[in-house]
Amino acid sequence: MRFDPPLEEARLIRRYKRFLTDIETVTGELLTIHCPNTGSMLNCMVEGGQVWFSRSSDPKRKLPGTWEIAETPQGRLACVNTARANQLVEEALRAGVITELNGFTALKREVPYGQEKSRIDFRLDYPQGAAFVEVKSVTLGFDDTSVAAFPDAVTQRGAKHLRELAYLSRTGVRAVQLYCVNLSGIDAVRPAVEIDAAYAGALREAKAAGVEVLAYGVRVTPQEIYIERPLHVLLGS
Repeated sequence: MRFDPPLEEARLIRRYKRFLTDIETVTGELLTIHCPNTGSMLNCMVEGGQVWFSRSSDPKRKLPGTWEIAETPQGRLACVNTARANQLVEEALRAGVITELNGFTALKREVPYGQEKSRIDFRLDYPQGAAFVEVKSVTLGFDDTSVAAFPDAVTQRGAKHLRELAYLSRTGVRAVQLYCVNLSGIDAVRPAVEIDAAYAGALREAKAAGVEVLAYGVRVTPQEIYIERPLHVLLGS
C-alpha cells in the first residue's frame, strides 16, 4: 500500500483527549489532527519526535489530517493508525502473503458471529468450510529487545474476541488470531502480561482450545506500508 497522496512530515507537540494530536509541520504550520488510535500508544511516541500525517481535502472534516506514522523513542517507525491493520491484512490475504490462509474462495469483512454479539474482522470461505480471522494491530516495542507485545492497555474487548474464537474452535470451526505488527525492527510478538494478565491468560486458553495464533510483520516507511514476513509468537507458560 502506497500512501496517496504522500504523507507529510511534522514534529509531535502532544497527543491529548485520546483522539487529538498537535503537530508542527516542516514549514512551521501548527495543526491539530486526528489520532486514530484508541490504545495508550505506550513506547510509541515522543514529544518533539518525527511524525508523518495524511492531509485531507474534505471540507466537511473537522480536522485537516490524520496521524499515520510515529518515530518511537527506540528509533523505530510505528504505524499508529489502527485502521490500517485490516487494510494491510486484506491486501496480504488477496496477494497470498499470509500463506497459512491461502486457498480461500471468498472473503467477507465485519461478519456478525459468536455468543457475545461480536463481529469478526474476516470470514474466509474454503471448500472445506469457513475460517474466522480476528486481527490486532501491534505497536508496543521495547528498548532492549526485538520482541513486540500486545496489548498496550487493558482490553476487555480483546479478551472477549479470544473467548469467541475459542468457542468456535471447540465447535469444529477454524479460528485464527492474527497479530499485524505495525512496528519496524521486530522479530517476534508476545502477550503483554505485565499490562493485561487477563488477556494473556485468555490467549493461552484460546491456543489450548485450538485457535491458530499467527503474527506478521509490516514494512513501514513514510512512502509505503505492507505486510512482508511471518514473525514468531511467544506465548510463554
